[in-house]
Amino acid sequence: MQGPDLSPIQRLVLAFYAFFAILFQADVAAAFYRVREARRAGAPLPEPTPGTPPRVTELPSAPPAPAGAPPQAKATAPAPAAKPVELPKTVEPPRPAEPPKGIEAPKPVATAKPVGAPRPAEGAKVAPEAAKPAAPAVVKAPEPVRAVAAPVAPAAPDPRGALQLLAVLQREGRLVDFIEEDLSGFPDASIGAAARTVHAGCKRAIEEYFRLEPVFREPEGARVTVAAGFDPAAIRLTGNVVGAAPFQGALRHHGWRAREVRLPLAKDGGDPTLVAPAEVEL
Repeated sequence: MQGPDLSPIQRLVLAFYAFFAILFQADVAAAFYRVREARRAGAPLPEPTPGTPPRVTELPSAPPAPAGAPPQAKATAPAPAAKPVELPKTVEPPRPAEPPKGIEAPKPVATAKPVGAPRPAEGAKVAPEAAKPAAPAVVKAPEPVRAVAAPVAPAAPDPRGALQLLAVLQREGRLVDFIEEDLSGFPDASIGAAARTVHAGCKRAIEEYFRLEPVFREPEGARVTVAAGFDPAAIRLTGNVVGAAPFQGALRHHGWRAREVRLPLAKDGGDPTLVAPAEVEL
């Protein structure tokens, strides 16, 4: 049987259409079944005329009756006309096939329940620590950072007082001249005479500007007692120092302490480092 030439795409679309038409339309399925049985039987199929839908040929008649049998009327049921095949514009997606009757649909699988904490056995005692909820952790606020002050450097000592004292001793007793002089070339008699002059002048200056007193009033060589809690700056221990105070010992030097200082005020605008001015004779 000859027909129009169809492209592969058209034949594919026609095959899909025929598949779904046979699957969901009972009359198309019955007509296709009859055509298939006719092909198996070898009966020729009529050529479809243009403009008319193709029809399925009648099924072959029953075999002839044996001789002597009464003739029977030949009744053939006309095959239902096949519906014309039309190419669809769009192919509909296949619908899900309904399950046949009598077969139950599979039940959904039940999800497993979450496994909780094991329950304690009956009669078992629960520890009070485990029954109570844990107390929330207390977070301490960070302590403020304290600014550490940089160590203050000790102030430099004021040399003006020492320079004033040195200037007084030089003016009254020529102490600086006596100390700075080279005495290696002088006899002892000359040095002794000069020392008397320096001693008298320095004694006069100290008595004028200072009032001194001894630390110990006992004479040198006397036995004295150093009580506990003594001032190490005022009393210096020498010799075999063992144990703790009080100590017993011989007084080797009674020491001195200034009770009053009366140094003259420095002149404003002058050189504070000047101990003695230079002398020029004209």
